Amino acid sequence: MVDGKEMPPIGQRTSRKQRPKPRTKPSEVRRSELLDAAARLFIAQGVEETTVEEITLAAGVAKGTFYLYFASKPEIVIALRERFIEGFRARIRTALDSCGQEDWPERLNAWVASAVGAYLDGYELHDVVFHDYRPHFRQMKGENIVVTDLAMMLTAGARAAAWKLDDPRLTAIVLFQGLHGAVDDAIANDEKDGDRLSAHLSELFLRMLGTNRQAG
Repeated sequence: MVDGKEMPPIGQRTSRKQRPKPRTKPSEVRRSELLDAAARLFIAQGVEETTVEEITLAAGVAKGTFYLYFASKPEIVIALRERFIEGFRARIRTALDSCGQEDWPERLNAWVASAVGAYLDGYELHDVVFHDYRPHFRQMKGENIVVTDLAMMLTAGARAAAWKLDDPRLTAIVLFQGLHGAVDDAIANDEKDGDRLSAHLSELFLRMLGTNRQAG
């Protein structure tokens, strides 16, 4: 006891200088928060109308923090595109993992259903960063990894004699763009029944590929 005050045991005493300082958030968390803030603002008011200062204010960080992760506003748009694509691909991979490795019609059904679901769930952000905003650099336009993934699946199915294809990549482009257009049309007409749309698209695509088995 010192000056009438009870002191904690020696092993529990910690000076102010020794107390651990509050830890800053990991860089990946801070970057994700900036992306989340930008996504919300872009959907609400558009990319052109949103400023870097508004993004950092919404993320709860200083304006200079933005430039630790992104050189400019167009760069954060590209980062949102990349995150959307990776989430899209992850959703498809999860769906395919639940199918038999050699059940090619079912794997195509799973690809269609997961792709339709991903678009319907994320179309607001997708439309803003892929369609409404067009920066000068358009390199991602010609590097559609989703089409490449689909072409690889179609090639594997052809090797297993599930269907016959002369040009797997061209077929993948047609299927991907057809699905994209069908989802856009459904959204425009406020017909967002993903299961119904997926079933129709799967049946159509399987017929196009010359596969007799029906979607289901």
